[in-house]
Amino acid sequence: MTDEFKPIIRDPHKSANMLEQPVAPVPAPQPPSDPIEQVLSPREVNAGLAKADPLTRHPRVSSIMLSVVFGLLLLAAAAGVWWLGVRTMEGQSYEDMVWSKFDAALPGWLEPVVHVFTISTVVIATSVIMSIIALAVLIVRKRWLLIAQLAVFGGICFAAAELLKPLLPRPYLINLESNPNNSAPSGHVMLAATAGVILLCAVPRMCRALVAVIGWAYAVLVGLSVIAGQWHRPTDVIMALLIVGGVAMLMLAATFANGMDEPGSRASSPSVQIVGSVLLTFGVIGTLYGAYIIWQIQPGLAMSAEWTNSGAHLSTVILTASVASLVFGLVLTMRQLTASPLTQLGLVGAPPAPPKR
Repeated sequence: MTDEFKPIIRDPHKSANMLEQPVAPVPAPQPPSDPIEQVLSPREVNAGLAKADPLTRHPRVSSIMLSVVFGLLLLAAAAGVWWLGVRTMEGQSYEDMVWSKFDAALPGWLEPVVHVFTISTVVIATSVIMSIIALAVLIVRKRWLLIAQLAVFGGICFAAAELLKPLLPRPYLINLESNPNNSAPSGHVMLAATAGVILLCAVPRMCRALVAVIGWAYAVLVGLSVIAGQWHRPTDVIMALLIVGGVAMLMLAATFANGMDEPGSRASSPSVQIVGSVLLTFGVIGTLYGAYIIWQIQPGLAMSAEWTNSGAHLSTVILTASVASLVFGLVLTMRQLTASPLTQLGLVGAPPAPPKR
């Protein structure tokens, strides 16, 4: 019998001993504590594969589209406000009434604060200081591309303030006490709002809500001051705020990786959620209420009736504050969404919590 056809004889004692030997239990794999390791292995993370997530390079497509839509809506609203205030008889009467008597209608506690910003050098110096602080923060954070992006944003706003005034006509519809020439948009308001937006986009997440409130208050005070100082009409102020907000939204739609928060440090921000919600709510409700007041006094505007004065002055304050609130609320919200998205692979922030029963 050849070797290849020999039967295999097993030792029964040896087989029994093997069956009696205890088998060591296999330890259950422990879930990784790091959210990144819940998606990628440590070896893959060390190899840099976490960067394969597209949201480490650009914001979500939905955030980009929202920024574009909001930007176009704000720019369209700026054009509509200019048309109503400049191209209609009631609008010209409303603006002239506010221009001629707004300073005397200011409450005593607000008048000294507003008059501080009727000094042109104060507005320019404050805006420049805010821009320098933003530049220093960006240099420390090494956001070189964001510096260029914000510089383009500021240049577009400056160009809009300088180029639109000679291009937009102001037809003669009624006798005016104010200068009949066009003065929209307000350059000082655009400068103040632009500086606030630049600083808001430059600071890290923990400071965004506070800077949004500061930028809103600064823009409102400058807006009221240029009306009280008889530099501009209400349309000029509202139009300037809307243009800055529209250009800011389009700028945020072009956010790149260098302008986003670092992967691994992204998280939701309660302060941004609270302040953003308050600013947006006040912006929407205040704008509607200001428009309602104008609608109530509209029958007397064409005749410049005295009983419309209080409504015109009140609506100017409300609209200036609410439109600025809407602009800074949108910029705050969209800055957070474009700069700090929780990524598709779950690499950033805590994973979504399971639904509760």
